[in-house]
Amino acid sequence: MQPKFKRILYGGDYNPNQWPEEVWKEDMRIFKDARINSATINVFSWAKIQPSEHEYNFAELDKIVEMLSEENYDIVFATSTAALPGWMVRKYPEVMSTDYEGRQHRFGQRHNACPNSLVYRKYASAMADKLAERYASNPRVTCWHINNEYGVTCFCDNCQNAFRVWLKDRYKTIEALNKAWNMEFWGHTVYDWDDVVVPNALSEGIGTEKTAFAGISIDYRRFNSDSVLECYKMERDAIRKYNKDVVITTNLMGTFKDLDYFKWAKEMDVVSWDNYPAYDTPWSKIAMTHDLMRGLKKAPFMLMEQTPSQQNWQKYNSLKRPGQMRAQSYQTVAHGADTIQFFQLRRSVGACEKFHGAVIAHVGTENTRVFREVAQLGRELESFGTKTLGSENISEVGMIFDWENYWALEYTSGPSEDLKYVDQIHKYYTYFYERNISVDMIPTDADFSQYKVIVAPVLYMVKEGMKEALEAFVKNGGILITTYMSGIVNESDNVHLGGYPGPLREMAGVWVEEIDALAPEQTNEVKFTDGTTASCNLLCDLMHLESAEALATYEKDFYAGMPAATRNTYGEGAAYYVGTQMDAAGLAKILDRAVSEVGVKAVIPETTGLEVTCRTSDNTRYYYVMNFKDEDQILPESLAGKIDLISGEVIPAGTVLKKWDVLILQEAK
Repeated sequence: MQPKFKRILYGGDYNPNQWPEEVWKEDMRIFKDARINSATINVFSWAKIQPSEHEYNFAELDKIVEMLSEENYDIVFATSTAALPGWMVRKYPEVMSTDYEGRQHRFGQRHNACPNSLVYRKYASAMADKLAERYASNPRVTCWHINNEYGVTCFCDNCQNAFRVWLKDRYKTIEALNKAWNMEFWGHTVYDWDDVVVPNALSEGIGTEKTAFAGISIDYRRFNSDSVLECYKMERDAIRKYNKDVVITTNLMGTFKDLDYFKWAKEMDVVSWDNYPAYDTPWSKIAMTHDLMRGLKKAPFMLMEQTPSQQNWQKYNSLKRPGQMRAQSYQTVAHGADTIQFFQLRRSVGACEKFHGAVIAHVGTENTRVFREVAQLGRELESFGTKTLGSENISEVGMIFDWENYWALEYTSGPSEDLKYVDQIHKYYTYFYERNISVDMIPTDADFSQYKVIVAPVLYMVKEGMKEALEAFVKNGGILITTYMSGIVNESDNVHLGGYPGPLREMAGVWVEEIDALAPEQTNEVKFTDGTTASCNLLCDLMHLESAEALATYEKDFYAGMPAATRNTYGEGAAYYVGTQMDAAGLAKILDRAVSEVGVKAVIPETTGLEVTCRTSDNTRYYYVMNFKDEDQILPESLAGKIDLISGEVIPAGTVLKKWDVLILQEAK
């Protein structure tokens, strides 16, 4: 795969505009020692660049660009449109967003604009245009960074009017809209497009996470994601007028709920994202999110932000332990990143991010532990240069992640408030992570034929075409693994009648009659055909076999003896249906059988506590070997004797890896 960049970009958010010029020169000296080669600039400079409606001042920005160009930096040029200047809010207060509670916000904060404000769009587009006209011809501008961490959901009159237009385009007639939203319920029939109101706390909302009418609320999420995406495309297109070939992106936020990132990725040249795990985030979940970001375009991605030491905005902002930042960075590269960038390069002097970690701390020198670790990583990345750029992660397992399903599942009232989409995806991903089986996170319209196994936990919403695509995959020899709360509704959240799992019923070979919800203190037990048992909780499907065979049955309650997990031969393949949330051992028992049935292979043959991931170029495999465990780990025999890309040394059998140790082992294809 052709890489987007000529080297691994190593740097991050840099705000010299917050400092006097004598500090800039010192920064350049210090960054050079860390092998910093890129800087993301101008992220929040709108107020400085455009101090009034008809006035622009690029003098300081010119100096910053000139300095970085002379120092041979790759410049990631932000458009600065994520925080509104005060003059705009004062003159055009309608640009401010209105929240779920119906409150229009005042000047302050960031990500504060209504995405459907024509005033905001006018001035944001003009800003992108003027920046590109001035700087797009600079060969050191390697990438354009639109806005920053898009995420606003607005419920103002602008958005309400735009939503009505969006609905007319989608449904064409009032009759079709009423049917889609099931508006006979509670007598909510809509007579006119002007009867449609935004679904917030003043209308259909039930708290912030539930709704009386999922149809309208899911559509509003679709609409909002599209509206914000239009803002991105608007700025992107303004830049594209001046440079047809430059890379353009915006920084995403992993499993962030409000925007359909698969749809967004189609409009981005490269996916970039900001990785901020908490002190207790499992390494498997971090890996899963990297895989999701890679999966958005099935291509290498940018790490736009991570902290070199600690966050400031989480509940407990623990320091990264010595070696942790380096290991975390290599895990990012292992799962598909071609850049490592930090927020931030110099710690700010005030406001809410003054305690957010940085390459240069408040002491202002390179004489810190964090800087030494940043410098070590910089030297290592520089030493192996472009070798890994553009290399691919190849997987035999695809796991479906769908934002519309995410919204619909968590809007539904019942059966359990503890049913969370990302948690369910992570439970299944963890099985593959712990066995070093590579996984692609894929959309519902992916080419399933690339994979041996498709995993689709809680596939609650089965949209048009999905049934046929999944059936074709299984008939042709694939293995589908799905679960409770699958095949329940269509894209408008109306139930597929005829028995659960709806369109998947024939392929799964089961009929689910009822769904029991277990409270947190309640459990059941399942018994496998070989006599072993496992604990289960959360939900229990009460199902009947049609063409499937039972792999396990319930042991307790009035549904003791009913199937809890099944397998159904379908064409040349099979569908596995897991009807309850099993403990890790029980789930592994089912997944072991499923993956072995089609010969899915792990990255290495041995069982190990190490994370081992492989990226492949035209002629080389790169095995990323990382120890995230508290205990020492022995290098697996199959990896011994290979050359470590970092040290250049041959790594012998029996090598011990301590916590945070990393190897990148090369093997010719």
